[in-house]
Amino acid sequence: MALPIYKTTGQRVWHYTYLAFCTFVLFFLVAPLVVVIPLSFTSAPFLNFTPEMLSLDPDGFSLRWYRGLFGICGNIEDNISTMCTDKWMTGAQKSLLIAVVSTLLATAIGTLAALGLSSDHMPARRLIMALMISPLIVPLIITASGMAFFFAQVNLIATLPGIILAHTILGLPFVVITVTSTLVGFDKSLMRAGANLGGTPTYNFFKIQMPLIAPGMISGALFAFITSFDEIVIILFIGGPQQHTLPLQMWSGIRQEISPTILSAATILVLFSVVLLTTLELLRRRSERLRGITPH
Repeated sequence: MALPIYKTTGQRVWHYTYLAFCTFVLFFLVAPLVVVIPLSFTSAPFLNFTPEMLSLDPDGFSLRWYRGLFGICGNIEDNISTMCTDKWMTGAQKSLLIAVVSTLLATAIGTLAALGLSSDHMPARRLIMALMISPLIVPLIITASGMAFFFAQVNLIATLPGIILAHTILGLPFVVITVTSTLVGFDKSLMRAGANLGGTPTYNFFKIQMPLIAPGMISGALFAFITSFDEIVIILFIGGPQQHTLPLQMWSGIRQEISPTILSAATILVLFSVVLLTTLELLRRRSERLRGITPH
């Protein structure tokens, strides 16, 4: 987009400097992905670009690391025993289970909390809101340490319910923030009209309020899901051998066995995150249309 002709020289210099800075930041964020994705298709057991890959020789590319990731051990090259394992898929299944359950709990609790915080009759709303979003403010290692000490007292260390509860606490702020922001534009007279027509509070919530705030609920749930699925610090503090999640498997692989299988898992996670972020953007646009705001 061209600048208007009335812009001064200083304004033009600032504009193009700002664009250059944004381009540099974007390149800094995307460059690691540009390196990781091609390396996940290498045929060599090393984390570097081979001469065959640089010359675009088909022999330099392979799906061997993706087959190892999914535990397909029938025709993997070189017969590398460390590749032929089900730890990756087991970790992915465990991560998915924890993420789904914790997301459902965080969405339910966070939505109820947002409804209460949006009420004018709620006492100490700012204090309660600060406590609800504190996991986003407090450094994660401090949160994990506090959870470890508390869970040890109630015998939740190295248990699946303990991990789910911890991930629920981490995902709760995202749901509270997104649902609260959605409730700002909600017309409360709709609930009063439903009550005048004989609807109970529960019926009016599911039939009137929930469909209108659903984009905020889903957005918060997706953020909570991503947070839980990628979590590693909490697992290191309160997890056990039975809670070997996918991020923990990647962490162990980096420390003990450097293999391009890690890059294959990272590539799939990147694509998965892109799909979720695209979904979030579509939900944001839908929410703006419902609230009468035209997306830019």
